Amino acid sequence: MALLVLLPQSFQKNPSQSSPLVDFYSSLRPSLSDLSFSSSFLPCPALSLHKTSNFSLPTSSFRVLAVAINPQELPASSPQRLVKELEERKKVAFPKKKLPPKVLILKPPLDDEKLTARFLSSPQLSLKAFPLLSSCLPSSPLNNADKQWMDEYILEAKQALGYPLEPAANLEDSDPAKQFDTLLYLAFQHPSCDRTKARHVRSGHSRLWFLGQYVLELALAEFFLQRYPRESPGPMRERVYGLIGKRYLPKWIKAASLQNLVFPYDDIDRIIRKEKEPPVKSVFWALFGAIYLCFGMPEVYRVLFEAFGMDPDDESCQPKLRRQLEDVDYVSAEFEDRKLTWQDVAAYKPPEDALFAHPRLFRACVPPGMHRFRGNIWDYESRPQVMQALGYPLQTTDKMPEITEARNIELGLGLQLCFLHPSKHKYEHPRFCLERLEYVGQKIQDLVMAERLLMKHLDAPGKWLDERHRRLLLNKYCGRYLREKNLHHHIVFGEKVLDAYEHNRRMRNPATTAVQQALHGLSYTVYGKPDVRRLMFEVFDFEQIQPKAM
Repeated sequence: MALLVLLPQSFQKNPSQSSPLVDFYSSLRPSLSDLSFSSSFLPCPALSLHKTSNFSLPTSSFRVLAVAINPQELPASSPQRLVKELEERKKVAFPKKKLPPKVLILKPPLDDEKLTARFLSSPQLSLKAFPLLSSCLPSSPLNNADKQWMDEYILEAKQALGYPLEPAANLEDSDPAKQFDTLLYLAFQHPSCDRTKARHVRSGHSRLWFLGQYVLELALAEFFLQRYPRESPGPMRERVYGLIGKRYLPKWIKAASLQNLVFPYDDIDRIIRKEKEPPVKSVFWALFGAIYLCFGMPEVYRVLFEAFGMDPDDESCQPKLRRQLEDVDYVSAEFEDRKLTWQDVAAYKPPEDALFAHPRLFRACVPPGMHRFRGNIWDYESRPQVMQALGYPLQTTDKMPEITEARNIELGLGLQLCFLHPSKHKYEHPRFCLERLEYVGQKIQDLVMAERLLMKHLDAPGKWLDERHRRLLLNKYCGRYLREKNLHHHIVFGEKVLDAYEHNRRMRNPATTAVQQALHGLSYTVYGKPDVRRLMFEVFDFEQIQPKAM
């Protein structure tokens, strides 16, 4: 703080010549006890002396002098002193340094010994029998802080989800559920938690939610396809969103009493929506990634509909009212006059002599009336070329040759359905088109690609894998791989739109993409997930790593 004093200019030319001037100046200097720290200068003794003194100042020009007061000499309770001390401490504690951008910071590579030790100690290489499960384990062993969280909260999480409270580490090595405690711990470490500062926790959680989102989509797609065998995929997508859309997930987390594990310090009802939904969505997806890896798809249905209490008949997840096309065709006998429950879907096991890997899902997607197309022109001209390009039929070992023959007939009908565009028969026969096979094909190709990326990139975080997954499965690429095999010439369009689809690229390319995804759905229902991998990575080469023919 400075004290302003006005002095005549004549007094400052040679102040050492006369002692009265020095005495006058010293009389104007206040003592420290007389100083005031008010914003007003009125009570200052110097000004009051100037007013009451009989001494008359000359009328010459004035200069302004500032007398600085040392802040160290201020009283301890002075606000000015406290502010200045705080500023000094900030300068020492937080110096303003211009850091280089992180892109330009180069870390030295690990030497061979450290790199070898890091890989050998990683839990990701510990399970040879379960490569997908092993790839989702943390990249380094859990430390004491991780085990402390597990000791405090893991029993509460397992009780809410309906699992036994015994430690999973006591199980046999051949049981994938032995890793459930570790994966369950990672599932709750969403990006807003304190533990996500550790790299192995942050990466492990993101890889789990990356897998879990596609597990949920496939599980509900299969469930609704079998529960509503006459419905088109449009209303089914609305049903799925009504159950696992991100705006509805906080309700399910609270219904399972897991909100205290997601938000240990806050009330979930008082958190605003944009801050509540991302952590809940991340934990929800990661939970089902962990459950799928340890227990399989039937357990996913149990936790969805039992632990979280989801109801597919609830009013909130019903589709919008729309004009429905009249379906005059038959459905399979197991779907007639009843709706399948989640227990029916979860507990279903195909018989030993079943024609397909997923027989009920095949019957839900391929209507029985497709047998009327046997022996038509497409069956004679296009079917052999398509089967040769896709490597069908696969070599199987059946007890009787009649089973193999019946499977090949059904496979040919399914292939013809994959190439039936909706413009051909949909308005008279709504299920005689590729839409239902396309729907399940989208979901299974997403899951197969996610599993492939997880096993291929062990050290990649989930966000990078998600972006890589999206770029590999762009719709324009799916249709392009089909066109490279010259299979788009076998698509059956309606007569009214035939010219438009054949000569308009913007209309033709989405149609080829739909056929590509329908082929994946058919291969999943007939031969199972291994055949989807064969189509995606060997026949169509989605990763574009195979050598090209010159």
